[in-house]
Amino acid sequence: MSPQFTVSGAHSSSTAASSSSSSADRRLSALVRHLGVEDSTSAMSDISANPTSAFNGDSVFAHVVQAPEDPILGVTVAYNKDPSPIKLNLGVGAYRTEEGKPLVLNVVRQAEQQLVNDISRVKEYLPIVGLAEFNKLSAKLILGADNPAVQESRVTTVQCLSGTGSLRVGGEFLARHYHERTIYIPQPTWGNHIKVFTWSGLSVKTYRYYDPATRGLNFQGLLEDLGSAPSGAIVLLHACAHNPTGVDPTLEQWEQIRQLVRSRALLPFFDSAYQGFASGSLDSDAQPVRIFAADGGECLVAQSYAKNMGLYGERVGALSIVCKSADVARRVESQLKLVIRPMYSNPPIHGASIVATILRDRDLFNEWTIELKAMADRIISMRKQLFDALKTRGTPGDWSHIIKQIGMFTFTGLNAEQVAFMTKEYHIYMTSDGRISMAGLSSKTVPHLTDAIHAAVTRLG
Repeated sequence: MSPQFTVSGAHSSSTAASSSSSSADRRLSALVRHLGVEDSTSAMSDISANPTSAFNGDSVFAHVVQAPEDPILGVTVAYNKDPSPIKLNLGVGAYRTEEGKPLVLNVVRQAEQQLVNDISRVKEYLPIVGLAEFNKLSAKLILGADNPAVQESRVTTVQCLSGTGSLRVGGEFLARHYHERTIYIPQPTWGNHIKVFTWSGLSVKTYRYYDPATRGLNFQGLLEDLGSAPSGAIVLLHACAHNPTGVDPTLEQWEQIRQLVRSRALLPFFDSAYQGFASGSLDSDAQPVRIFAADGGECLVAQSYAKNMGLYGERVGALSIVCKSADVARRVESQLKLVIRPMYSNPPIHGASIVATILRDRDLFNEWTIELKAMADRIISMRKQLFDALKTRGTPGDWSHIIKQIGMFTFTGLNAEQVAFMTKEYHIYMTSDGRISMAGLSSKTVPHLTDAIHAAVTRLG
């Protein structure tokens, strides 16, 4: 029995080896055909001897060129490479403490601790639209709990990957389901807006917004451009703390904008990246959005919790679409799912859970508003300190726009040549358009920046 078993086993092994060899030969033959080699016998011999030889030539990506650094994020790359002990990064749009350190809000720490201590929590996938409680609370936060659209369930909200992801999902939804594919964005605007909407499938045009002469709002130009936009066009509006200029319309001007937008049947798409972070008041910063959402018309709102909760790396955001009826809102949500599913399937759970924990708990919410106002007040303080220092120094020009503008950024009015000078001579980093992050300043660094601006203005004009 034993010899028979051995022979049978050997035969089976031989058959398996033969089958394996045959399978390998078929794969090699297919590879040779794919590579378009004429002498298949010779090629197979070479490949069999050295299976990786066919891939040892030039990379299939050899034609790819080196892409330029992102104009905003590239500032930090250059800053990190600078060994100077006096270097200062005013390009990054992230809050810093008086000591120049990143800040994790105390209320965020508390919320995270609650989540850690809850042993019933699991790491299962969220639904495509994200965390339901987060979506509900986010809509109320930006639109107002007493908003008719919220009370009548005419709002659909989906959790997205911070503000950028919310804009992208909204843009792709509009490209698929809205009759007009042209979106008007302010000139200037956040540098990523053009790319986000272009890659979403929309055609991007601009409307006048900033007046370099006054370093304020070109309101007449804005009205003229939106008034001549084709009926039905999409209009991107910064909810508050316009990036990069820090110039916002007054509430009276917002009402004029609303009337014009509605009379021209334009579709407003708000980018709300700084609610509560600009003035220190969540309600005040949301007022422009709320007057649109309360008039019975439709609109889109992209929210981010990066700045106002300091959740930059958690990528927490939401897209809300205010519709004419609850039925339309349900159908819109069903189509938003079809946009999200092939893009990133579903959003991450941790950051949204932090936000939901804070928004649902009265004590945590109140503590958040206190910390939020403290951040906003420090930025306002930096504006005043810089303005006072430039005035005391006698730096040529009117610098009152620094204290008139609002939010994280100041559009200084410095040109690209002056910016390059300040980087080279003073190791101060900012975007080439002269935008600086006031949150990156401190009482200790204001004098250094003042010296740099004074030298740039007096030497280069």
